[in-house]
Amino acid sequence: MTPPDLDRASALFLDVDGTLLEIAASPELVVVPPSLPGLLAHLHDQLGGALAIVSGRPLAEIDRLLAPFASSAAGEHGVAVRYDDGTLEEAPAGMAVPEPWREALQAAADRWPGVQMEPKPHGVTMHYRLAPDHANDVWRLVRALVSEDHPHFRLLPAREAVEISLRGRSKGSAVERLMGQAMFQGRRPIYIGDDFTDEAGMSMARDLGGVGLRVAESFSGDPAQVRSWLVRGAERLDGGAPRAVPTGISP
Repeated sequence: MTPPDLDRASALFLDVDGTLLEIAASPELVVVPPSLPGLLAHLHDQLGGALAIVSGRPLAEIDRLLAPFASSAAGEHGVAVRYDDGTLEEAPAGMAVPEPWREALQAAADRWPGVQMEPKPHGVTMHYRLAPDHANDVWRLVRALVSEDHPHFRLLPAREAVEISLRGRSKGSAVERLMGQAMFQGRRPIYIGDDFTDEAGMSMARDLGGVGLRVAESFSGDPAQVRSWLVRGAERLDGGAPRAVPTGISP
């Protein structure tokens, strides 16, 4: 699908890894273009606050990566949602992957060179991008821990990774909650994401009269093209004058 033009009736929902940022060998190695936080802040202002980051990363990680920019955001696939006024809705601390599971996953990561366990406040992600030969081992382990009918947890496949996440929360539910906020109401949601975990967000955006854009299809799989589209959108919202976009903003 060809990305639509941004206008002042748009609401933006943006994934991070694989969408705003290029995928790295491990989560801590991603590179944030210096101009990106300023671009997001400018778009946030142009859209009256109707811009949210929706990521599998925890909120603290989102804020660290995009500092000094901060806005409405959903972390851990909707487990935690923060509104523009700072109000936070988050699953209770006790609703988290049990410590024995974390220990078993870390022990496995220690045994399998290249496999990395990424702990989160409520969930855990096992990355095997650097060890594709261990993909089946990782999946066997997480399936042994989390059955398909587990009442509290579910498995989320991602790009060369799998996450144990809370059941009943998703990027779709996060979009729905955020669209209920005053600055988002009455707008057309545009959700951009790159993998399976974003499908619920895209679907919700469509259900609410907007669009869901897959990076692979709409931006040739290239986050730099997403950033360029955002730059063009900022220029359009400024009246078509590139000089109106804050100095230094580029893809």
